[in-house]
Amino acid sequence: MLRTLKRRLTAVVLSLATALGGSLLATGVSSPAHAAVPDTIPLTITNNSARGEQVYVYNLGTQLSTGRQGWADANGTFHAWPAGGNPPTPAPDASIPGPAAGQTKTIRMPKFSGRIYFSYGQKMVFKLTTGGLVQPAVQNPTDPNRNILFNWSEYTLNNDGLWINSTQVDMFSAPYTVGVQRADGSSLSAGRLKPGGYNGVFNALRGQSGGWANLIQTRPDGTVLRALSPLYGVETGALPASVMDEYINRVWQKYSGSTLTVTPFGDRPDVRYFGRVSGGVMHFTNSSGAVVTSFQKPDASSVFGCHRNLDAPNDQVRGPISRTLCAAFNRTTLFSNAQQPDASAAGFYQEPVTNHYSRIIHAHMADGKAYGFAFDDVGAHESLVHDGNPRQASLTLAPFN
Repeated sequence: MLRTLKRRLTAVVLSLATALGGSLLATGVSSPAHAAVPDTIPLTITNNSARGEQVYVYNLGTQLSTGRQGWADANGTFHAWPAGGNPPTPAPDASIPGPAAGQTKTIRMPKFSGRIYFSYGQKMVFKLTTGGLVQPAVQNPTDPNRNILFNWSEYTLNNDGLWINSTQVDMFSAPYTVGVQRADGSSLSAGRLKPGGYNGVFNALRGQSGGWANLIQTRPDGTVLRALSPLYGVETGALPASVMDEYINRVWQKYSGSTLTVTPFGDRPDVRYFGRVSGGVMHFTNSSGAVVTSFQKPDASSVFGCHRNLDAPNDQVRGPISRTLCAAFNRTTLFSNAQQPDASAAGFYQEPVTNHYSRIIHAHMADGKAYGFAFDDVGAHESLVHDGNPRQASLTLAPFN
């Protein structure tokens, strides 16, 4: 699932990179102003899960100084992956023993764009192809990680600082929070569930009609492992492919007779694009009336994945428009608001046909913020923390209640 990792990491940093006028974070290029960021910073892992299983931690990603893929050990030392094969060959054991329940452990994070994985009770299985690392794909019932309880956080650490998130883009699973301590000693955190929020998410999915309960995966012994994202629900048939059709069709009809205005840059309110549906295609024009990009009518997969008919290249026109459009489709605000993006979350997920997975997760977060889909950062509704001069980072494994 290399495409998935690339899309997820893009989601973490693209909005800031776009605002800066390029792919600053994606490339690892940094400005002299933050050159004081050290080569590694501490990551303190705290196990508040109250679970007795052994925890395993993995730090996998791309070394920004060289572009090589690999892993970091507990000291933050980079190790490049060896050559893979076809069929995929086993990857070296990159696991780091994590802290026991009630304990903490500190490792070092290098200048990576990658993921911190953690698993309970069993090491994860990673393999290498000729193209690099094969990510877990638990929507596939034959994936070797299918019955392992695990989760991950995505991060980028470079000379401009640290970005680290709590993500539910691919699945909702083992609960955790992330944080960063700034140079002045103050801290920021993200990803904390409300009391009872972990079980609350699964219970709400079970109670939502239309197939949403089918997103939940359990082990043969009945242990709840995760809820898949609706993108994977559609891909596996757990959700009907038509699950968003009613809303999408109404939106397309609405903008056949009216105009959708997209203002994709928060710091450039004068840059606006205007969408109208003609001949079944939504065409966007700029202020001069020239068509700058066009979108075929999306389906549920395009909406939930922010891809295919809603592809978002890392450019200055189509990508920012598509990000905004995709966020509005997932939040189902396009019919109620012709000025996008929305300034407030008050109107999100109010339609009967909506991304109920994202709606439910946001409703159970302590601050209402989450990464329920790839571009949930449109309007700053994502569970992400950033600091330009981080002293240290934190990952807290939370209770399963």
